[in-house]
Amino acid sequence: MPDVQVRESLQRARQRLADALESAGRPADDACLLAVSKTKPAALIREAHACRQRDFGENYLQEALDKQVELADLTDIVWHFIGPLQSNKTRAVAEHFAWVHSVDRAKIARRLSEQRPASLGPLNICLQVNVSGEASKSGADPDDLDALAAEVIALPNLRLRGLMAIPAPATSMAEQRRPLARLRQLRDDLRQRYPQAPLDTLSMGMSDDLEAAILEGATLVRLGTAIFGARTPRA
Repeated sequence: MPDVQVRESLQRARQRLADALESAGRPADDACLLAVSKTKPAALIREAHACRQRDFGENYLQEALDKQVELADLTDIVWHFIGPLQSNKTRAVAEHFAWVHSVDRAKIARRLSEQRPASLGPLNICLQVNVSGEASKSGADPDDLDALAAEVIALPNLRLRGLMAIPAPATSMAEQRRPLARLRQLRDDLRQRYPQAPLDTLSMGMSDDLEAAILEGATLVRLGTAIFGARTPRA
C-alpha cells in the first residue's frame, strides 16, 4: 500500500495539473508530471511508483545512480537528469538516463552522443535556455540556440525533444508567463527551421508557476516539494 502522504500529494498535484489544463483549454493528456526526487530516499520514489508515477527527475548524479541500483526491480521508471552537467559526468548520464534536460553546450552534447550505448537507443535531449538572462543560471543564450540545436540534431545518438528553462521567480501571472512564452516561441521557431526533429517538449513550470506554464504550453511540469514534501538537506 503506498504511503498515504505521497499518495495524497500526488493526487493533489495531478488534480492541479488537470485543472490547469482544463482552464487552458488543453486536452487532459497534453502534459505530465515529472516528479523531482532529488535528495529524497529511494523508498519515497518506490511509493510514488506504486501510485503510477513513472517519470522521475534527478539533479545529483551519484545520488541518482545509487537510487537506480536500489530500484532496479522497477524496470519501467523513466529517469530524467535535470541538473547541471559537467564533462566528467556525461558517460554515466548517457548510460543511465532516458532524458537529459540540461544540455546548454555543444561539447556536452557531443560527449553524450559519443558515450550513449547503442543498445539504449537515442538519448532524449532538452536544451536548457537562460530565458531570464540571469548570470547565476545555467542555460544557453537564446541567440546561440539555433546553432546549438543544429549540432544536437546532427548527432546520431541524441534526439532533440525540446527546450527547458528555470525562469527567475515572479509574483504575478503576467510576469511568470513572459519568460515561458519566450521559451515557447523559441521552440516554435526551431520547429519551423528543423521539421526533422520532434521538438514536442517544453520542460517548464514548477510548484510556483505551474498554471502559467500550462497556459504557455508546458508538456513536462517539474514538481518536487508538492509531491515529496520539503527538500531534505544533502549530507
